[in-house]
Amino acid sequence: MIDFLVQLDPVLQALLATLFTWGVTAAGAALVFFTSAVNRRFMDAMLGFAAGVMIAASFWSLLAPGIEMADQLGHIAWLTAVIGFMGGGIFMRLADRLLPHLHPDLGLDKSEGIKTTWQRSTLLVLAITLHNIPEGLAVGVAFGAVAADLPSATLGGALALAIGIGIQNFPEGTAVAMPLRREGMSRRRSFLMGQASGAVEPLAAVIGALFVMRMQGVLPYALCFAAGAMIFVVVEELIPESQRKNENIDLVTMATMSGFTIMMMLDVSLG
Repeated sequence: MIDFLVQLDPVLQALLATLFTWGVTAAGAALVFFTSAVNRRFMDAMLGFAAGVMIAASFWSLLAPGIEMADQLGHIAWLTAVIGFMGGGIFMRLADRLLPHLHPDLGLDKSEGIKTTWQRSTLLVLAITLHNIPEGLAVGVAFGAVAADLPSATLGGALALAIGIGIQNFPEGTAVAMPLRREGMSRRRSFLMGQASGAVEPLAAVIGALFVMRMQGVLPYALCFAAGAMIFVVVEELIPESQRKNENIDLVTMATMSGFTIMMMLDVSLG
């Protein structure tokens, strides 16, 4: 697979990678064709697993290469990391505050962002879409960084990031589709709404890849920015959602560690 990807333009590489991550989101949403509910313990464990994957990916695939790249380009490495990382978190906080969205299993009165009269289904999709923007951006930046031909940016590392994000997208598709199905929406429409949350990833990836390829001086900042945005999603959304049921905390903790371990293995072995 890597030999095939090497021959492609980095933007096309990023597009193909995020079409894969979108496909995994659709696979998670497709569970509505087989059942109308998923065991809560299983769902919490999957969300914890996704959190572990994203934490590991944020460091090994984004933050560490960004710091190394900053040093190679003659930047003040720690300052670059701080600016990029906190910039990503602040960007996501602003998006979270402004974009109307609703988390699964909550009433409309608990919706966040600017108040609207949009339907519950739209708000649920937007909640996961908000998570997927930094994920798509991270993949695009990672593949775009490979074009800079710096030792810290490798095709294997970018591929590992895409695989990791794809793995953790499965429960995200399920988290949108299942609540809609429980509320009476048809299986087909629940699936379409669930997979739609992943559609933003290819667009964000292409934008990220094009941006860093044309402005290579911002590459370290962009990598750290993507890391900060992903950590924001983990701490603000995935971990609290996975631990809402107190009796599942130990299970979620081990699932998070498992996700971290698998992503670490992928990045170290492929990167």
